[in-house]
Amino acid sequence: MLRGNNIPKAEGKLGILLPGMGAVTTTFIAGVESVRKGLHTPVGSLTQLGTIRLGKRTEDKSPKINDFVSLAGLKDIVFGGWDIFEEDMYSAAKNSGVLKNEDLEPIKDFLSAIKPMKAVFDKNYIKNIEGSWVKEAESKYELGEALRQDIRDFKEKNDLDRIVIVWAASTEAYIKSGDVHASLDSFEKGLKESDPDIAPSMIYAWAALKEGVPFANGAPNLTTDIPALYELAEKEKVPISGKDFKTGQTFIKTIIAPGLKARLLGLHGWFSTNILGNRDGEVLDDPASFKTKEESKLSVLEYILQPDKHPELYKDFYHKVRINYYPPRGDDKEGWDSIDIFGWMGYPMQIKIDFLCRDSILAAPIVLDLALFMDLAKRAGMSGIQEWLSFYYKSPLTAPGLYPEHDLFIQQAKLKNTLRYMMEEEQITHLGIEYYENE
Repeated sequence: MLRGNNIPKAEGKLGILLPGMGAVTTTFIAGVESVRKGLHTPVGSLTQLGTIRLGKRTEDKSPKINDFVSLAGLKDIVFGGWDIFEEDMYSAAKNSGVLKNEDLEPIKDFLSAIKPMKAVFDKNYIKNIEGSWVKEAESKYELGEALRQDIRDFKEKNDLDRIVIVWAASTEAYIKSGDVHASLDSFEKGLKESDPDIAPSMIYAWAALKEGVPFANGAPNLTTDIPALYELAEKEKVPISGKDFKTGQTFIKTIIAPGLKARLLGLHGWFSTNILGNRDGEVLDDPASFKTKEESKLSVLEYILQPDKHPELYKDFYHKVRINYYPPRGDDKEGWDSIDIFGWMGYPMQIKIDFLCRDSILAAPIVLDLALFMDLAKRAGMSGIQEWLSFYYKSPLTAPGLYPEHDLFIQQAKLKNTLRYMMEEEQITHLGIEYYENE
């Protein structure tokens, strides 16, 4: 790993390629272009608005993150990607219904010029939608090679210096890691034999890593989190991160649950339900895809509350998650939580949360931050799992055998301390005892 001034600067142009160019991607691209034109502020983006404290509190030294580390500038970003529908980004944005016409019209020409490449699609993994703009090939290996060619062509056409890929496509059907995923040799053999247990997202990830391109997984699919792609990431010295953007309800859980644990308040049950009407909601209406999302959402509380260490407070708490497809709501997701807690002498209390959020509005700045931080990681010579980016994910990847941290505040501290480490600055522990000790 390179540190300090040895990390190459973010010079030249950065390409951001996105598998899945629907609501999240169009909102992300439109937002970045609007910021570039001075029409909006990049609200929600740590890389654009965040600061990082250096040294003691008394020094009052807190530069902006994008001044502290060298990140690609918004003006240097070029967008592209793949989708199962042929429509350009302006048409896709209109159809997604996330952004108002008044925000789309000033950037209509820019969005209209961005057209998706044909996608890799497998009906077995996304049952509730039909793809019409898809690649045809004799094997999954050939599909992967076609994606590699797309990456090379995109880089050459746009005169890019670097590329990152962020998966923003729909949730795939639930599968478990098996023999075909156990090693790079078995995986590439499976590609050539079109093994049914190799999902489209894995083909994208394989293609990216073979091209030396960092890959961030924004969905809960089993994708890079298999031994074969861990092996490939280390072999090619490429960063990977994931999985599942932490946007609405789970974002709230990772704020509330650490508070309950910090005060040692008990939990009897946590009921969560969602209504969502966009393409993601339609996909998740299929039980196989919902199973993938459910696994991601359910794991959060177990890891934060650690019932094995606090059985008197959290043993056998009931946790239920539901996602309901409700077309009239569109991208305006509603996450409702009913939480039954208990306190001193076992007396019961309740917390009710109704988060009327906008799924793509919350996801867009995450896409931006992940793309810029993954590019930074690659330039710093970091490879394999980037656990310091757990802050952005529902199901953070970790080294095999290591449990993930889900507490949002621990994740934030880990991210900022990683940046400090990169730049050879002192870690912040928040001890502060030196302010009160007498010499």
